[in-house]
Amino acid sequence: MPRIRFRLNGVATDVDADPDHVLLDVLRGRLGLTGPHFGCGSGECGACRVIVSDHAVTACDTPLWAVKDKDVTTIEGLGSAERPHPLQRAFIAEQALQCGYCVSGILMSAAALLKQNPSPTEAEVRGALDRNLCRCGSHNRMVRAVLRAAHEMAAQ
Repeated sequence: MPRIRFRLNGVATDVDADPDHVLLDVLRGRLGLTGPHFGCGSGECGACRVIVSDHAVTACDTPLWAVKDKDVTTIEGLGSAERPHPLQRAFIAEQALQCGYCVSGILMSAAALLKQNPSPTEAEVRGALDRNLCRCGSHNRMVRAVLRAAHEMAAQ
């Protein structure tokens, strides 16, 4: 098996795996990260979304070879209980969480948006979150939370 090297949540990581194996299986199965969730398996729902080199991607249909020598960030690398990311604080403040299954993917989409555009409009936030499905119907609160986090991050 070839070794694939990438940076996972800021830490150099080597994985012996088939380069065509999907990233989600490696993150969850081999590396023990449970933040990215399996949803549809075809890149349609967004539950598995992670950030690869500042872009939100679905890990369920991203082959391992595509992250070679790149930065991969999962929800586990976004913030911590002791030091939550502004997005995590805003989602709590806006009560933008319901069952939680989709939230890690939505947070990663929002984090990628804010890296690329620190002052998004409401329409831009909605566009960035459009490919993330939430059956709980919390999208309006999620949009408010992303705008709140953007405002907080701009004030820092």
